[in-house]
Amino acid sequence: MISTKLAAKTISSRRTALLKASIEVFARFGYRKASMDEVARAADVSRQGLYLQFANKKALFSAVVDYALAEQLAAAQTALAKGNRTLEERLTTACDEWSGRYVDVIGSNAADLIESSVAITGKTLSKYEALFEQALADAIANSGLAAFYASVGLSPMDVAQTLHMAARGLKDSCKSRKIFLSRMAVAVRLLCAPLTGTA
Repeated sequence: MISTKLAAKTISSRRTALLKASIEVFARFGYRKASMDEVARAADVSRQGLYLQFANKKALFSAVVDYALAEQLAAAQTALAKGNRTLEERLTTACDEWSGRYVDVIGSNAADLIESSVAITGKTLSKYEALFEQALADAIANSGLAAFYASVGLSPMDVAQTLHMAARGLKDSCKSRKIFLSRMAVAVRLLCAPLTGTA
């Protein structure tokens, strides 16, 4: 029983290391230019070992997108749960964890990543985006912002989706994570202005 658990843990950690290495390769080269050979080299596994885990590049990319989005969502949820920080700080950090983390990482050859993500893993992407927006909406619903926005006919989800769109737009237009973070902070501050610093 113990050996079975240890074997499962070893496979899981090996798979995680492989997925992390794959993220770097796809971020540098994009989907079309990334090769299974390059991923195998980056993960320090044989080409055969890689194909034992994933039948082809499409299967690998699907697993990578799922892994990366789950990691981003978990980090965003953790940021939103930090009750010792203001709502403004929590929302800014959550948006940075969700949208900002790859701003400095994506290479010039990786312009096709978004297109490929939508084409290959559209349902997965939509699922995680909805979960992220729900996490934002829950944080907003549990703050003083909810009453203010309700008074003007807006729900916490309306505000969450607007914030998500701002984060997405900034991710695509900012040249560095530092710039993304500073502009995201402004967007969040605008949305949190009705709280007048009482979050």
